[in-house]
Amino acid sequence: MAQVTRVTDHGGGVWSIPVPIPDNPLGHTLVHLLDTDRGPVLIDTGWDDPTAWDTLTAGLAACGTSVSDVHGVLITHHHPDHHGLSAQVREASGAWIAMHAADAQIVRRTREADPASWLEYLEEKLTAAGAPEEHLAPLRATRASGRAGLPGRRAALPDREIVPGELLDLAGRRLRAIWTPGHTPGHVCLHLEEAHPATGKGAHPAAGEDTHPAAGEGAHPTAGEGADRAAGHRMPGPRMPGHGRLFSGDHLLPEITPHIGLYEDPDDATVTDPLGDYLDSLERVAALAPAEVLPAHQYAFTDAPARVRALLRHHEERLAGLLALLATPLTPWRLAEAMEWNRPWELIPYGSRNIAVSEAEAHVRRLVKLGRAEAVPGSDPVMYQAI
Repeated sequence: MAQVTRVTDHGGGVWSIPVPIPDNPLGHTLVHLLDTDRGPVLIDTGWDDPTAWDTLTAGLAACGTSVSDVHGVLITHHHPDHHGLSAQVREASGAWIAMHAADAQIVRRTREADPASWLEYLEEKLTAAGAPEEHLAPLRATRASGRAGLPGRRAALPDREIVPGELLDLAGRRLRAIWTPGHTPGHVCLHLEEAHPATGKGAHPAAGEDTHPAAGEGAHPTAGEGADRAAGHRMPGPRMPGHGRLFSGDHLLPEITPHIGLYEDPDDATVTDPLGDYLDSLERVAALAPAEVLPAHQYAFTDAPARVRALLRHHEERLAGLLALLATPLTPWRLAEAMEWNRPWELIPYGSRNIAVSEAEAHVRRLVKLGRAEAVPGSDPVMYQAI
């Protein structure tokens, strides 16, 4: 029996397709389809995996179109659960791929990187952060074996640039790029500056309430019929308060916070502040006051300003907690061990510990920039303390 792919009709020529992420608690990436007068455009594509590809193509069929009809691909950020299938979509359709220049540079660097050199860089970083020998030893062994692999080396190079603040060249639509660095240096949200097609008493159906099965279980008009196709599934009604809709990628999610770690670039020693970038970007998104947020994970939601306020409070509380821990000087590794995660430190997998340490470092860097913490002079590996 064929697997059923359920898609959500958000109205106004906007659909979402839940594309699975293998072995990941997030479950899936919501790939959005936007009708334009030149054909469907995808916002993100999903993980590079056969099951994900089959789900995406079945989902497109459920929306009344096919991968060969895709006109373009807009990537919110370079991570593999968002950009993984872009090359395959382009190969099947001839679609263009657009991405912010900062993330395009990461894709380019990753494709050209020597895996052994990258592992050496990671080992040096973790050593400087105070990682113990038992954590460093597998990195050294992998590098010495000459069999090192590096994720992302197959990622597609974009052929268009998403320029912050500009309207994208999408016939019949008003979609503006909003630069929201933090989760990645080139993360973008996309603001659909069009009236919300909500019905009823100003309320939009929750994600999953207005869903449609994959092809074979129901007929749907083709994507080439334009934005009125999806809007036609709903009766006219009062507009929702707010300004358009926001495709938020990983920047703004309804129940979870995105990972904010250091931007990793072996060739650039610039001291960046990813958490500061993220907090500033949250303020930027709140000011847009969209009527609805269409994120890349979980489900669509309203009241973006309230969600932003909750995230700002969360990070302020997290910074305060770290400051209390730094009453005693700690390395970033020891700080990560002491921080609160979604499971005990001893149960966090090897690779996820590297991510956790990067997040600890990003928070410490924010405290240093705010003048609330400092590096202990002469410490090696470096330790930080509250001021």
